[in-house]
Amino acid sequence: MSIKSKIAGKVVEKAKDNMVENMQEKAEDASEELRNAKNDNADKVHSKAESAKEKAQNALTSVKDKLGDATEKGEELQEKVSGKKKRKKVKGINDIKGISNLKSYRDVKSSNDIKSSYDIKHYSDIEEDED
Repeated sequence: MSIKSKIAGKVVEKAKDNMVENMQEKAEDASEELRNAKNDNADKVHSKAESAKEKAQNALTSVKDKLGDATEKGEELQEKVSGKKKRKKVKGINDIKGISNLKSYRDVKSSNDIKSSYDIKHYSDIEEDED
């Protein structure tokens, strides 16, 4: 082998090594950018979910308050209307509740059964495959 062919072989080998390194660096950079974008999107989704949950709770609270006001006004109207008649209604046998209509202590929900904001899955709860 001549010196020229050895040098040419080394130059080709060095060029291959440089090209492989550049490709690996670009792949690592792209992977890092993708990972960052994924985390950013997960954070955005979670914050949007929290915001939507708060809005829904506020809307439900507002509806509950309005229904409470309507109920009170309905009861007042009922009292005004029924107050004029002053008749007591005698209940029939079909109007009396039986023992089977009563709830037992097992039917009442406890505070542990109520879901909270901690039950919302966060992106970090999902297992990731990073091979």
